[in-house]
Amino acid sequence: MAFPDDILDKDEHVVRNLRPHWRKVAGPVVLAPIVVGLASYGWFSLPDNAARKVLRWIILAAALVILVWWAVRPFLTWLTTRYVVTDRRVLMRTGVLSRNGRDVPLTRVNDVSFSRSIVERMFGSGTLVIESAGDRGQVSLNDVPHVEAVQRDIYRLVEDEEQRLR
Repeated sequence: MAFPDDILDKDEHVVRNLRPHWRKVAGPVVLAPIVVGLASYGWFSLPDNAARKVLRWIILAAALVILVWWAVRPFLTWLTTRYVVTDRRVLMRTGVLSRNGRDVPLTRVNDVSFSRSIVERMFGSGTLVIESAGDRGQVSLNDVPHVEAVQRDIYRLVEDEEQRLR
């Protein structure tokens, strides 16, 4: 999905348009068929007695709660989180029902660093921390895919922006 052009300034171009790493939705994607399978097994294996109808509704309600909380919610959070690097700024947008956004102009970037746990190294992701001049200080982008390449791009863009402004 392309980043909406109405958010960009005139003559601003998207360099990277990222979501958090796909491993953030791997668990929910695997969990969904397991929950559906277990709920189906429970639904059809109940003995035929007076409590069967009530127990079926309990199984259905429990399966729906588990699916919504541990599968649908993380997937929607992943789907609606964007990290965008343009030739002028770094944008972060999050939120399913309510939206939060943070923009850091490249002219205000003081430092860009990253950290990677062993799991993040295996998957090629990491946390990118952008230090900026101003009241709010740092922006932390979690689970950024190809975090080292994104860091290099931001450094290059900061230098290009400084040259452009001179």
